[in-house]
Amino acid sequence: MPGMGLTAIGLAGVTISYSGIAHTFIDGMHALTGLTMFIGLIFLAAGILDGGVSTSNRAKATTLVILSIALGFGMFALGTMNTSNYTVTLAGLLMAIAFPAILIAYLAMKHSTLTKPIGSIVGIAAATGIIMWLAFGFVSPDTYMIPQQIGVEEPTEDITPAGPIFAIQILEDSTVEGNPDYSPDIAVVTQGYVVEWTNEDPIAHTVTSLEGFGELFDSSMMNEGDVFTLDTTNLEIGEYEYTCSFHPWMIATLVIEESKEPVRVTIPEGAAIPEDGQIFYDPEIIDISVGMTVLWENVDNTMHTATSGDPNGGGTDGVFDSDILSAGDMYEFTFTDVGSYDYYCILHPWMVGTVNVE
Repeated sequence: MPGMGLTAIGLAGVTISYSGIAHTFIDGMHALTGLTMFIGLIFLAAGILDGGVSTSNRAKATTLVILSIALGFGMFALGTMNTSNYTVTLAGLLMAIAFPAILIAYLAMKHSTLTKPIGSIVGIAAATGIIMWLAFGFVSPDTYMIPQQIGVEEPTEDITPAGPIFAIQILEDSTVEGNPDYSPDIAVVTQGYVVEWTNEDPIAHTVTSLEGFGELFDSSMMNEGDVFTLDTTNLEIGEYEYTCSFHPWMIATLVIEESKEPVRVTIPEGAAIPEDGQIFYDPEIIDISVGMTVLWENVDNTMHTATSGDPNGGGTDGVFDSDILSAGDMYEFTFTDVGSYDYYCILHPWMVGTVNVE
């Protein structure tokens, strides 16, 4: 019976697709094998109605293949992949539909005279169950029949990730294969930072680790404007590739590095005096890598700032600003983008420095 073969092939393909083995072609595999399975079920049903259930050895072997795939993957999914609270309810509904259908089909072939009375009983029972279910949905039992529990409000723990933010954008038109997708494509992040992905594309995407296909981290579906955060505190040092489960050609890399000591810049004594040879920021020019932190410390007895921008070309640019640093105060800023950043003291604009980020 060709329907049995098509059903088995389709079920095997769907199982492989959803288990993550063929996630590179996940969309195509789902569509093709799902279609094959449903076409097989149509042929199978037509064959049963036309000639009855086949009892050949080939049909028995195919049946065993279908059952073994379905039961094996079903048990695996129930134990390791299931997160729904309604699994048992759905399984019960499926059995409540399947068993009467099998019984009626058997009686129609073997004992046709019993089909109508048994079918009527099953139909009446199903209608009664549906009516009762709907009735209890509108009219619930009195509260005295249900033991009441006094609600105790438990203190909620703030689980918002803490730490510096490393921002990554999912770019517009990233669904087009070959276009830039995640920016930056290779993100080098210091352990302990919070990585924040923002979807700037009108199309939905995900941020899904290739390791275990989502076992390490998975954003689920992100619509335009949605944000997914990942605290890297518990991630081991190393490289992690991730993708969009909807568009598997979108692949980027998250590199977790060890925490580094901040690069220290000192504002020395006398920095407010504009005279030749005076050091305003020590060192005045520093070269660092993306993800590194710079710490400014004011050891002068006068207030200062470390404010990004150019005092001679437009003032502050809003990248970073220490505000007022009194004597002994410190200010830290982490640079997450490549570039050259000029800065100065807004109280003493002759004090200038530069941070080069590679």
